Amino acid sequence: MRPTKSRSWFTRFAKWTSHITGKPSAFMVAGAVIAVWVVTGPLFRFSDTWQLVINTGTTIVTFLMVFLIQNTQNRDSEAIQVKLDELIRAIDGAHNALLDLEELEDEELDLIRARYERLAELARAEMRRGKFDTGTPPVEPDVLP
Repeated sequence: MRPTKSRSWFTRFAKWTSHITGKPSAFMVAGAVIAVWVVTGPLFRFSDTWQLVINTGTTIVTFLMVFLIQNTQNRDSEAIQVKLDELIRAIDGAHNALLDLEELEDEELDLIRARYERLAELARAEMRRGKFDTGTPPVEPDVLP
């Protein structure tokens, strides 16, 4: 299945902006703007207006970018959650109760996390005694390249 083109203008704009601003050339443009501002300092005698221009410009860009970045991160997080849910659903023996955990209340999530932390402690204790926590032997660090 191919991804469909986003219908929302904001989603398309956020994807495009995050794609463009994530490139090294965007960083170089931002650096060039700062360099021009610094070089013009003596021309404007480092006036309050000269400082206000860069402060206002960077504040506006930062303010707007926060929303675009958050939109992109939210979309990525949702996609990852769906993928993880599919893995849980597809693996025989996995607990389907773990699907959609991000929707639980904090107290419920804390209880489940505590159970898994306890399982991890028990598994590590078994491994310290030379046992495996799965049917597969662990990869030995000294064997890795």
